[in-house]
Amino acid sequence: QVQLVESGGGMVQAGGSLRVSCAASGLTFSTYAMGWFRQAPGKEREFVAAISWSGGSTRYTDSVKGRFTISRDNAKNTVYLQMNSLKPEDTAVYYCAAKQDSGSDYWGVVDYWGQGTQVTVSS
Repeated sequence: QVQLVESGGGMVQAGGSLRVSCAASGLTFSTYAMGWFRQAPGKEREFVAAISWSGGSTRYTDSVKGRFTISRDNAKNTVYLQMNSLKPEDTAVYYCAAKQDSGSDYWGVVDYWGQGTQVTVSS
């Protein structure tokens, strides 16, 4: 019933930009912290970015800090990840995630996952 649907993935050249989106349905979007994870071939899924229910707090993994920006529009039940200065190392399937916002920025447990969208960065 709960669905997180990613879109906006594709192929770009190194140094380019891409914005992926995640549209949520079946949950009270404004009560959830939202995040993005990614999984590259042969690697484990890793945390990329997260945003609090209000959008007032964000966090990024070191490898993307300064290049990626997470944002949300609660009126549209949508979370975004703007990716700039893309590198081949950013190539991965990007997954949207939702977590009940209890005031703790712990992403070890995720309530809902999207199916992912492929982002490929060529050199």
